[in-house]
Amino acid sequence: MRILAADLNPQQTYKLITGIVVPRPIAWVCTRSPEGVLNVAPFSAFTFVSNKPPMLGVNVGRKAGVMKDTGRNIHATGEYVVHIGDESLVQPIHESAVEHPPEVSEVELLGLQTLPSECIGVPRLAAPPVAMECRLHRAIAFGDTGSEFIVGEVLVFHLREGLAVDGKIDSVRLNPLCRLGGPNYATLGRVITMRPVAQTEKTVMAAPDGDREAGGG
Repeated sequence: MRILAADLNPQQTYKLITGIVVPRPIAWVCTRSPEGVLNVAPFSAFTFVSNKPPMLGVNVGRKAGVMKDTGRNIHATGEYVVHIGDESLVQPIHESAVEHPPEVSEVELLGLQTLPSECIGVPRLAAPPVAMECRLHRAIAFGDTGSEFIVGEVLVFHLREGLAVDGKIDSVRLNPLCRLGGPNYATLGRVITMRPVAQTEKTVMAAPDGDREAGGG
């Protein structure tokens, strides 16, 4: 089968590419509007972009050309919290994807408990095993639909007790929820552990960020 990208509209491209780029981590993003309304929504075009300072990138699209509440709130306040949910939170994460008017708080609608953040005004959700307080660093627009890649600096990491072992997250214990195509989600499933790849001193010195720790390029 052969598909020309130029023949696809944005919706068709989205359906295709979200079924190919899988599994995807989910950033469950909590924001607050200037009027004080708490919003929470899931985004699976999500990754980290820097480790010094720590920065995360989330792609926030538009709905019918209109900026989503998450993007609008981040631009207005410069603050937000990125959560990583586990399997126990699949229902509220899925339901938080429903579009509501800006005056409706998904946090209240879903009955989610919050806790005060330390460095920003936006509270964090109590249930997720990981919450990261973020401050907006830069928003970069891509493509014809107005999607923005929003990059924020992580100011504080909040981790559930027992998740961090010797400074590293126990991924199996975290059991993060992952996004597939359509209304489908996944967990880690079987984890394959490989022996570390031998490195020369030159290779180690060329990768101070630790990106080659597991042999990745």
